[in-house]
Amino acid sequence: MIDGRRIIAVIPARGGSKSVPYKNLHPLGGKPLIAWPIESALASKEVDRVIVSTDSERIATTAREFGAEIYSRADELATDSALVADTLRELWTRLRSEGEKAEILVLLEATSPFRSPGLIARCVQRLINENLDSIATFHEADINPQRVWKIDAGVPSPFILGSVPWKPRQKLEPAFQLNGAVYAFYPDRLPAHSPSLLFGDMGAEILPTDSVIDIDNLKDFKIANALLST
Repeated sequence: MIDGRRIIAVIPARGGSKSVPYKNLHPLGGKPLIAWPIESALASKEVDRVIVSTDSERIATTAREFGAEIYSRADELATDSALVADTLRELWTRLRSEGEKAEILVLLEATSPFRSPGLIARCVQRLINENLDSIATFHEADINPQRVWKIDAGVPSPFILGSVPWKPRQKLEPAFQLNGAVYAFYPDRLPAHSPSLLFGDMGAEILPTDSVIDIDNLKDFKIANALLST
């Protein structure tokens, strides 16, 4: 709780990953990937409840062992095309029906494991102090969109019309990407049917690029484990 506001951390964890089967249970630093956001949330004094939303009993069992509550999600909310925003809307409706009075949701993606309790606190504090509706973590884009190409019938052209991919890096307009470490927002203000978790008055918490890794495949796990061992 912060400034009298109850806060719930939600960790979405499908069982149907195709890049790495049961990716959320794959080991990172000697523990399953799902353990990382759970432990960060439990260590955050601002967070009152930690919930894992999953369609998998295997993930549910492991998440319980690390101290999270489990809410099962419907099959249609666990497909490759399902939106996290829809899962959160459904979960929020259930929580309200149970009498939950929390005001703020914090979304922590397991695939961005290197977050600290302090980062969660900073995002929530900014959400409140700056009168924002939503805030999320970003880092500098891995590739500047002004250097991206499209290829039509074998012919390349800049993806952004009028961009000059040959510009020196120092002359490119800075570009950023979401990284999934932290989203914080007021779910009662989340627009119906919107796919986005950034809405209304938005904030960006910018992280150093070398502090972020996105786990998508086995190569990413190897890199992350190597970083932890250094």
